[in-house]
Amino acid sequence: QVQLVESGGGLVQAGGSLRLSCAASGRHFSNYVMGWFRQAPGKGREFVAAINGKGDSTDYADSMKGRFTISRDNAKRSVYLQMNSLKPEDTAVYYCATHPRGNWVTGMYDYWGQGTQVTVSS
Repeated sequence: QVQLVESGGGLVQAGGSLRLSCAASGRHFSNYVMGWFRQAPGKGREFVAAINGKGDSTDYADSMKGRFTISRDNAKRSVYLQMNSLKPEDTAVYYCATHPRGNWVTGMYDYWGQGTQVTVSS
């Protein structure tokens, strides 16, 4: 069993930045693929970014490339999402997740955090 707790969400103006954090339990965190997803009001959950256990391989949704950066600190059992140049359409609940089944972009993840709200005002 893995527990994930997100933090760092909030209200920010368009063009601003936020850094989300996700703290994980589990003894083998450095082996975990970690992903970030988001769900906007009235929409389905959307892949944002993912990172491998070592932190040397990442993947991003096309609309986030160049604006968002995923990183991790295995000593702190944490993964981060740095979000820059935020837009109103980035408003959503952001979730971290781990243990993907198969492809880490399209696969199902076994463990999810409770989410953190990000609101970008225009």
